[in-house]
Amino acid sequence: MKQSIPPAFLYTEYRAFWIGMLASVSGFQMMQFGQIVLVHRLTESTIFLGLLGLSSGIPAIILNPLGGVYADRWDRRRLVVFTQIITALLLLLLAILTWTGLVNAWHCLVIAFLVGSVEAFDQSARRALFPHLVPRSALVSAVALNSAIWSGTRIVAPAAAGLIIAFFNPAIAFFIASLGFVVMAYFIYRLAPIPSPATTRISPAKEMLEGLNFIRRNSPFPFLIVMTFFNSFFGISYIYLMPVFAIDILKIGTIGQGWLLSISGVGSLVTTVWLGTAKEIKNKSILVIGGGISFGLSVAAFGLTSRFFPSYGMALALMLFIGLTSSTYMISIQSSLQLLVPNNMRGRVMGFFGMSWNILPIGGMQVGTLASFITAPYAVATGGLAVAAFTSLAFTFSSKVRDLNALIRN
Repeated sequence: MKQSIPPAFLYTEYRAFWIGMLASVSGFQMMQFGQIVLVHRLTESTIFLGLLGLSSGIPAIILNPLGGVYADRWDRRRLVVFTQIITALLLLLLAILTWTGLVNAWHCLVIAFLVGSVEAFDQSARRALFPHLVPRSALVSAVALNSAIWSGTRIVAPAAAGLIIAFFNPAIAFFIASLGFVVMAYFIYRLAPIPSPATTRISPAKEMLEGLNFIRRNSPFPFLIVMTFFNSFFGISYIYLMPVFAIDILKIGTIGQGWLLSISGVGSLVTTVWLGTAKEIKNKSILVIGGGISFGLSVAAFGLTSRFFPSYGMALALMLFIGLTSSTYMISIQSSLQLLVPNNMRGRVMGFFGMSWNILPIGGMQVGTLASFITAPYAVATGGLAVAAFTSLAFTFSSKVRDLNALIRN
């Protein structure tokens, strides 16, 4: 019986963490969907929608390294509880403003900025916390199961929020979303105490520099984190141009666009379930390098085939493959980082990892600007080729990237 259970789910503390995270991420997805709909209703402006993304993305990018510092300084469990409660209160405020009809677009931008700022601390603390809840042998499973939450809720939570908003009021979606963060806080609060990070007397700036120097001096950390940057800035930024592909190129409308994104989510979920239930991953280098190159080339193929051989069926097949390879690539990177980093540096390394992961809104600006000069298909293809090229360079110039398993066993 136990053999069919994902390894990480064998541990009670991790199961509690996972249930809490499921509630929190569902709330986060509903919050994002609700904010986009609300801002569009209030302004009917694409500029404001772009500002909404930047309002949450910029503080998350800038503050993630600082969040990593405090994840190494403070009790990670209490830090996650605190950030979840603060986010719930901010959403409750937005719900009240919306329910009473007092809400304006600038309220949404300010709250998005504050939530993004809090998330920078929450994400670093959360990523530094869960490795304490499972043994090393189940860490890849835990990373994959965490990713499965994002893949699954990306399909379900926005649809649920859409139904709530269509039949009731956006405020209801925000109320429900805030409860998700409260549930996460409750489950994390009930976890058994974990070893607290060592106290330090040096300044946060020096600790951040210490973390950066650790990454710089210890290959393969720089390669793995820069791969994450390339994935966010050049790879998955194609999402921002999906309306162009769906409406202008493939002529399938918004419903077809939804299916393209959903099939990508299905591919991602398949990979996360596979890695989450695997007892052992024998060669992470193949997953990182092979997954990165395959992901980049499949994104490039999506762009170029849409330009020269526009076909909805081909686009669906490529989006499925993009989802499969993207998750293979990113889960393997994050699990390798978690297995290699010492505990006293975990928060800071995850902070820099989070900064490169949250660069996506700026990646959206990059691909949109590039598309205005060379068209959307070529812009997306260029980003995919950039991911594949950097992954190939990492394989060529870093022996430690080529032999991650040997490093992890040491």
